[in-house]
Amino acid sequence: MADFDLFVVGGGSGGVACARRAASHGARVGLCEGSLLGGTCVIRGCVPKKLMRYGALFSEHFKAARAYGWDLGEVRLDWHTLIDARNREIARLNGIYRDMLENAGVQVIEGFGRLASANSVEVDGKTFTAEHILIAVGARPSVIEVPGIEHVITSNEALEGITKQPRRLAVMGAGYIGVELASIFNGLGVETSLFFRKPLPLAGFDQDLREVLVEQYRVRGLDVRAGTTIEAIEPDGDDLKVQTSAGEMRFDTVLYATGRRPKPNTENLGLQELGVALDKTGAIHVDRSYQTNVESIHAVGDCSDHAGVGLNSGANDLTPVAIAEGRAIAEALFNDNPHEVRYDTIPTAVFGLPEAGAIGLTEEQARQAGHEVSIYKTSFRPMLHTLTDEPVKIMMKLVVDAAYDRVLGAHMVGDDAGEIMQGLAVAMTAGATKTDFDATVGLHPSAAEEFVTMYQAST
Repeated sequence: MADFDLFVVGGGSGGVACARRAASHGARVGLCEGSLLGGTCVIRGCVPKKLMRYGALFSEHFKAARAYGWDLGEVRLDWHTLIDARNREIARLNGIYRDMLENAGVQVIEGFGRLASANSVEVDGKTFTAEHILIAVGARPSVIEVPGIEHVITSNEALEGITKQPRRLAVMGAGYIGVELASIFNGLGVETSLFFRKPLPLAGFDQDLREVLVEQYRVRGLDVRAGTTIEAIEPDGDDLKVQTSAGEMRFDTVLYATGRRPKPNTENLGLQELGVALDKTGAIHVDRSYQTNVESIHAVGDCSDHAGVGLNSGANDLTPVAIAEGRAIAEALFNDNPHEVRYDTIPTAVFGLPEAGAIGLTEEQARQAGHEVSIYKTSFRPMLHTLTDEPVKIMMKLVVDAAYDRVLGAHMVGDDAGEIMQGLAVAMTAGATKTDFDATVGLHPSAAEEFVTMYQAST
């Protein structure tokens, strides 16, 4: 008899979700992790990023407060107070993850795991057998090689290791991590420049969203350098001399957030020796039940290709996706309740300043897929800024199938975009039509009500 029904390699969001759900159905579950529990999201991703975003948001609120009669005096950020508070919260969450697993009956084993066979995992010299093995080891940032690349930091250091506030920061990267961190550091008072190769950042997002976001970054003082790349980095005293395609600049910190997707942490796991199929990036290929070509081995999250959905795009490398995939495995294996994760209505948020959110198809994707589309779009000054006169605006957009009236996509730039998109995701998953949106009474006065009051198509 095997030691466990399920053994999970990796204590991030997907692995923890699968382990807890499987244990709740009576499975004997073991989980190994060689670092802190919680994975990238909790330790050096979503959670510390969102906490730092909240810190940056105060700079906007303090500025707006004066228009409402508040005299705040001198406003100053104590960087170390912010970072220490952030780090305490990460440590607290790590303990909560351990408690959740142990209270669910999951045996937590400290150490890095390596597959010894299709039904066994070796952790620090000790072997554990299992009927099923789940690989949930996540991924890590990738960088493009340029001279002096050893002098840059990645999102890992920015969200976990950095203790001193940068004076002048260069961020290279057009993905959501790059634009989030650039706008957050800018909001925290760091003189920040954002570099990317293309005319606009956030490839794969709606064109209108991308254009408005860049405009709003600039309104907030972020130095956006479209069509510009970093070609070399050289130390020069306390600074870094940075050669860009537009000339030489100086920064004290350079952050790289490049690459089409993070690199899966699948090396040295014994997968190749067992014949587990990997793509060229190292992502594990799985079917819609998250099973690899080796029957007993499964994979979820950023280390997998998500059953080929959005293959290599990184579009589904999101914490809630890993959680949903992990739970789906547990339900199928230990509760006789197989179901597939819905990838078509996954809500996505870019937690920068300002926020942006999206669900479903962009206008461009809808047209390329052959849909005849109607576009509903609005742009307005948020109520908060009617007294500040700041050139801040919100953009909202719906992409609708003109023939069947179904809402194919929703897109937004502005405060609380992430919160609003979560509610719309429920409606779109249920198959909401534009008629359903029109029949819904708005909540007034709110920005969100605009999604149910846009009645005239622009195209």
